[in-house]
Amino acid sequence: MNVNEWLRVSTKLLETNGVTTARLDCLVLLEDTLGINRARLLAEPETELSKDQQAKLKKLLNRRVAHEPLAYIREHSEFYGRDFVITPDVLEPRPESEAIIDLFKELVSSEPQWQEIDSKVLVADVGTGSGALGITAALEVPNCTVDLLEISDEAVKIAKINVDKFTISLSVIISDLLANAPVAYDVLLCNLPYVPDEYPINEAAAFEPKIALFGGKDGLDLYKRLFGQIGNSPKQPLYLLIESLPAQHGELDKIAAQAGYKLYKTKDFIQLFKRARIDQS
Repeated sequence: MNVNEWLRVSTKLLETNGVTTARLDCLVLLEDTLGINRARLLAEPETELSKDQQAKLKKLLNRRVAHEPLAYIREHSEFYGRDFVITPDVLEPRPESEAIIDLFKELVSSEPQWQEIDSKVLVADVGTGSGALGITAALEVPNCTVDLLEISDEAVKIAKINVDKFTISLSVIISDLLANAPVAYDVLLCNLPYVPDEYPINEAAAFEPKIALFGGKDGLDLYKRLFGQIGNSPKQPLYLLIESLPAQHGELDKIAAQAGYKLYKTKDFIQLFKRARIDQS
């Protein structure tokens, strides 16, 4: 069997099983298995596949037929132009979460207090998972110091692997939200579980860790707890960047307001909250 034949048959199989990105997924699996880039694959469709290659591709394809996310099959995924190690112990970083990084960069560049040469922005990625958000923030904004906070032991291992991969010095801390936070932070990056418990999820999402997906009846249990912790803190963060469903934004405005925060900016799934009371001791 050659590349063209495998691509035709496999694409049809995925399409029959409801995979909407069938051809692209097949090309990615071919690239990974053969170690050949896409341009060459398409330019040399008569390239023969060895028996070992066919056997490996069959196993990978069967996993995709079952709607297992491509990131788990490949064990890595791209976020903000960088490649992160991903396993079923963590969520695959979503494109919509990149808006958190965009807004964070805009925020730091617009705040006069952070323009001084020796200024440092203290940041926590709360519920870090793979570490993609916090690591990206540290790489994109050199004058920030980032801690990665995570309650799952398994996710902590993956975050540490990604920290090592990018050879940066970040602390990965086992913490229930801010419970074990070692310092008071200026900015929190928060992509906590926000899917309501009864919300219908697709077959791919069923492979993801439930602890990282579901947030109670209205999906906001973790955010309510987070703002509760912040409200009891003697020194509150200046800003919070929060991801949730757009339909949840109105309720999050109210929750944030009770803790002394007001909505500063919104971008798609992301809300940026600013501390309303700035005269704290």
